[in-house]
Formats: sequence, C-alpha cells, structure tokens
Amino acid sequence: MSDLTGPPIARVDVVRDVHHGITLDDAYRWMEADGEEFHRWLDGQASHAREQLDTLPRREELLTRIRELGGALPQYSRFTPAGDSIFYLAREPDARVPVLTRRDPGGASRVLFDPDTLPGEAHHAIDWYVPSPDGRHIACAVSPSGSEESTVQVIDAGSGAIRETIPPTTRFAFLSWLEDGRSFVYHRFLDPPAGAPPEKRRLDSRSFLHRLGTDPAQDQVVLARGLNPHLELTPQDRPFLVVQPHGEWMLAIVSHSALGPWTNEQLSDCSLYVAPRAALADPATCPWRKVAAAADGVTAFATSHDTLYLVSHRDAPRSRVLAVPLAVPDLSQARVVVPAGERVVEAVRVVGDRLLVRDLDGGVHRVRHAPLSGGEPVDLPMPVEGAIWEWTTHPERPEALLLAAGWTDAPRLYRYDGETLEDTRLAPRSPVDFGYVHARILHVPARDGTRIPLTVIHRKDLELDGDNPVLLTGYGSHGVTDLPQFRPEMLAWYERGGVYAMAHLRGGGAYGREWHEAGRGPRKEATITDFIDCAEHLSALGYTRPGRLLGEGASAGGIPTGGALVRRPELWAAMAMQVPTANATRTEFSENGPINVPEFGSVVTSDGLRGLLIADAYLRVEDGVPYPAVLLTAGLRDARVPPWQPAKLAARLQAATSSGLPVLLRVEEHGWHGAGSTREQEHALLADVLAFLLHAFEGSR
Repeated sequence: MSDLTGPPIARVDVVRDVHHGITLDDAYRWMEADGEEFHRWLDGQASHAREQLDTLPRREELLTRIRELGGALPQYSRFTPAGDSIFYLAREPDARVPVLTRRDPGGASRVLFDPDTLPGEAHHAIDWYVPSPDGRHIACAVSPSGSEESTVQVIDAGSGAIRETIPPTTRFAFLSWLEDGRSFVYHRFLDPPAGAPPEKRRLDSRSFLHRLGTDPAQDQVVLARGLNPHLELTPQDRPFLVVQPHGEWMLAIVSHSALGPWTNEQLSDCSLYVAPRAALADPATCPWRKVAAAADGVTAFATSHDTLYLVSHRDAPRSRVLAVPLAVPDLSQARVVVPAGERVVEAVRVVGDRLLVRDLDGGVHRVRHAPLSGGEPVDLPMPVEGAIWEWTTHPERPEALLLAAGWTDAPRLYRYDGETLEDTRLAPRSPVDFGYVHARILHVPARDGTRIPLTVIHRKDLELDGDNPVLLTGYGSHGVTDLPQFRPEMLAWYERGGVYAMAHLRGGGAYGREWHEAGRGPRKEATITDFIDCAEHLSALGYTRPGRLLGEGASAGGIPTGGALVRRPELWAAMAMQVPTANATRTEFSENGPINVPEFGSVVTSDGLRGLLIADAYLRVEDGVPYPAVLLTAGLRDARVPPWQPAKLAARLQAATSSGLPVLLRVEEHGWHGAGSTREQEHALLADVLAFLLHAFEGSR
C-alpha cells in the first residue's frame, strides 16, 4: 500500500476515570460527543482508507469475481405462510435490496412492495414484515441506510398498495396481528427528551394497539411501566405483547437485556406473563400472571390452544421442554415434555397435533417431532447437514416451512405436514459449484483442557504446508451459535487457496447455556484465549504459521479479535474488525449499551468492571508495539455499535504501532451494523476485507 498522505491525526485529550480504585486513561473520549471535529476526522479517515484499499493489487479481480458469484443465485428468505399464500423476501441478481413477494396457490409469484422505490437520497430496505393471519394485509418495517429506524408500512396484499404508515419509532419484529386481521399490537420507543444522553434514549418503551384506518398518534398503550400493577417493569425493560391468531390467551414478554430478532426463540433474561385475550380491552386492569422470571431461563416458547410449551435451561444447561396449562401456568408443576440430553434444545413449534423440536447437535441442527398428547420425540431425516435458518408455522393450518442450508449447500425450503419434510422447490438451485470445497469440524484443546469446536472450510486438495492464507473468525457472545451458512461469494477466497475457519468460542451457544456462561462477563477471557488457541492450533496442524494468520470479527466479535490483536500481535499478518465492540468499558454509555450490561458487565460493580476490562482492546493498546495491519469498519447510521467505538481503536493504533503497517478505518456513510445493505455494499465490503487480508498475507513472507 502507498502511504503518501497518511491518515489524519486525532487530537489527544486525556480523560481520567477511577473505578473501584482502578485508573483508566482515555485519550479520545471527545469522539463520543459525535461533534463536527469528529466527523471531519472520520471523513479524512474514510478518504484515506478508500485511497489505500482501491490501490490493492487483488481488489478489482476479487470484486469482479464476488459480483459474479453473488449475482449467480437469487436470494430468497423470510418465508411466511398466511391465508392461501406464501410471502417471502426476494433479491434477484439485478436487484439492490430484497423486495416483498407473494406466491399464490397456483404457483405464480409477484412483487408486492419494493422499498427501493421510496423517495430519498439513501436506499431503503425491509427490516422485517408480518402478514395478517388471513394474508390480506402485511405490516412491513422499512428503514433508510440500514438505520433500523423503521417506519411500518401497512400493505394491501391484494393490490400491493400502502394503506397507511406508522412513523419511525419502531424496532424489532415484535408485532402481532389480532384475529380480525385489521388490528395489531406492536412495540415502540418513545422520542427521547431533548439533550438526553445516549444511554437514556431508549427508556420506558411501550407496546401499542393499532387499528387500521386510525391515527397512529392515538394508538392505545397496552403495555408500559406503571400501567398495570401485575406487570413488573424497570425503565430499561422492553415489554412485548404476543397475541395468537386464535385462542383465549395472550403473552407478555418482558426483556431485561439484549435480544435476537424473534419474540418466541433466542430469548435471554426475560420474564413471561399470561392473561386472558379478552382482557386486552382494559390493559390497566388486565390480570397478568407471571409464568417465568429471568432466573427460570426460558429461551423459547410455543402455544397450543390450551398449553404453553417452554424451552428452559434452569436445572438443565442444554435445556429441556416443559408444558404448563395456560389457565393455570404454574411452572413448579410443569410437565417435562422433552427431557434434557446431549443435544442443545433450541426452540419448539406447535404444528397441528404435533410438537416440532429444533436441536443443536455438534454444530448442526436436528429436528424431532412428537404428538402433543405425549410420547418420545422422533428424529426427522434431515435433508442437509447444516442449519435450519428459518422455520415458520401456518397460523391456520397444520403445516410449517423450514429453510435449511449448509456451508457448501445452498438454501432449500421444505414443507412439514405433520409427518415428513418435502422440498417445496421454491428456493432455486445454486449454479455455483462447491463440489471441490469441503467443511469439517476440528476440536481444539484449549489451554484449560476444554475442547473448542473449530469449523474449517477449504479446497479438498489443500496442502498443509504452512503456507495457506487462513482467515479465522469468531463471535462468542450472547449465547449466539455460529451456524453453517452458504455464502457463494466466499468461493473467491477458496479459489485462491484460502481457508475459512470459524471458532465456536465460549460465550456463544455451541453447547447451550453452560457454554454461554463460560465466556460471559468476568469469564470473558476464555472467549479471547479460545480464539488464540484456535489460531495456534491451525499453525500446529500446518494450515498456516505464526505471523501469517488473518483474523476477522464483527460486532461483539470485536472482543476476541481485538483481544487477540493486543495480547498476541506477533501471531497475525492482519486483522479485520467490522463495526466492532472495541472500547467495552464505555459501551454502557451508548444508546444500545444499557441492555448489554447483563452480558458484558457495568463499571458500577467491581465484577462488572473486571469483565469489561478483559473485553476492552482499546485500553490495552501499548505505544511502540509492532502491531499487524488492521482494517476497522464503521457505519455512520449504526445504532448498535456507534462509530466512535472503532474510531477510537483506529486512532489509538495509528498513534501507537511501530510496525509501519497500515491501520485503516473504512466508513460507510449509508450503512449501519450490516443488515439492510445493498448488494453492491455487501460485495464491495467483502472485496475490501479479502483484498486487505490477502495483501497483508503476501507481504508477510
């Protein structure tokens, strides 16, 4: 890389904090104010990074190949049956963003809504959508530049016309239609008071009832702090209402920490309440009854007309399925439907008179089914050794749709009819040939003796001569499982002799709750050392050698990558960190920070501070250390990890490193945390990352 101009130098203005007798010096705290000076500096960094990345010798050839591979297969996702139709998001090879599509019983498909037709200088993308049970209307959340500031568009499923709009204060797909198909309940954040600090901007969120044809400003509050004496809420809690399309009961989910995108699975630190559906008529007096507290470890649920099925890790680290009557939801009297075993029980669905159970078994998904009346669950033959990325039930018929994919197997959509899985042939066959690429799982002995799963993907004819570009990635937070994912664009890496390795770190969900807890809070060091131990194991096996490794991580994946970077810089030729959590001790003071305190900790407690100091790469950077080449990315619209997180690490590394190798900060003006990007944004980012890593690898000989 040329370095004729160099990146702009950040002003140093040290702020000193003392927590529990520990002094923390922060040279770039001023960036958190998000002022004009910071944005001028970001603009300079963005220009410098773009100049450097555009001169990389492999960048254009990689981008050309990535576009070819990424455009070869239409992308279909979010399949949802309702009425007589199946709705889904489709992105054809020539489309920038996915469009909402309807497939009718005769097999004809048509586009209902293209978010790219909305006015504005930025692109728009669909964040989520929920059709009414009868399939006549769709509530579709759309945001500009992937900002997650969603506007809900209510779309007529017959004509595709937008019937009405709810202003952009909604986030997450926590919306339930009522049985009339003309009303729904949904969650909103309030507009924060003027001048409110970032960490106070998402307090006292509420759930509302909206009726089509009425003014959203007049929507009725149905869940809120202080509204109902039976529902316990703190200012940071988020209350979600789940109403089944048929039945006499409804559920309230109170989230006490960070969540995934669903209300019925991948829950963490939640309380559940049950009440009669008819009581929605008077939310203030609704007789909510608590079924489970956060300590009960409920992570997923499903309902039949009279029974609530709960996946719980309490007294069962790999979880089990419990059943309680909705009329008498006493968890102490729960019936064990699926006992705990070697597999991790992840989620359940009710399909007619059957219970579907999704398990995680050694890094891949299995599905079992059993009669609701009782009986041992039986395995369904799985069509692919991989992941069930989606599964949705029909609101009125005993059937479900399952989208399955593997590392080298393109997504296929299957229909479950209560007995078997049948390929719907709705997902197109991939023309991209992965026949000469294979994936296998290694088990790496960590320094404390724990065996860490490590998925390795590469050409079948790869020679273990220590001279391969190995890209090691990992996440290891929130109990998230790193599932097999089909990415045709990665063939551009494998064709060039590249190896892709996914470390299933502690803090993630590979082995259920016990695996998550082993890398959470004060135990976060295990997440980082697992990543380092996997790197060293790859060298020991001859995939690569020290000093030539390439690392990559995104979001909370910035903790293992950043931790490995500052603890063992000599291992790496380069590190790419996308929208990373880099300055963990300051995370709770960002907009998305408070809900992450249960996962990472708080400076308010000594244990919390200890965990945050383990995770904070920014504070561990030392002057004069020869750090490897580093590429950091930031999205200006990112509401989850604000731009100052990667920016502060970039400034500190640029000032401290003695290696002369580049530290680049790539800034996406119309981008956020990853989702909602256009196809070209995705392709350009991947080309930049792979070209940067490959150039550093070739320069490390």
